[in-house]
Amino acid sequence: MIVVAADRSDHAGEVVEEAAALGEMAGESLHVVHVLTRGEFLDIQRASTEDTGKPVEIDRVRALAKEQAQRAIDGAGVENAEPVGLMGEPGEAVAEYAEEHDARYVVAGYRRRSPAGKVVFGSVAQKILRESARPVLMIGGR
Repeated sequence: MIVVAADRSDHAGEVVEEAAALGEMAGESLHVVHVLTRGEFLDIQRASTEDTGKPVEIDRVRALAKEQAQRAIDGAGVENAEPVGLMGEPGEAVAEYAEEHDARYVVAGYRRRSPAGKVVFGSVAQKILRESARPVLMIGGR
């Protein structure tokens, strides 16, 4: 199995497409993972509480993340990929998911950032590289 980290960028479909090509060559299935951060979760909770007076259920939040993974799959025009929605710190969550599911590879996209941008904002791609015990393939934007 190949775990694909999918964010909300325009680049996500391209990453899924490249991972699908790798999966086809290697005879591996794809699990496309989108991770909602704690901040995003809190924003969803706040909006739900303001709109309905009730907090949103955790399963609904995971479903929202799964829907985002499905959008990346649809954007790539890939069939037979499994969307997965998680919550947490994206780099760690993707690496843990890959380990728990005995993934053969992890595929992620990256954006070029200035050195200052890396220091201030970090990089999910860098965290996946550091945290993953699996081989990682990075796909740069075209």
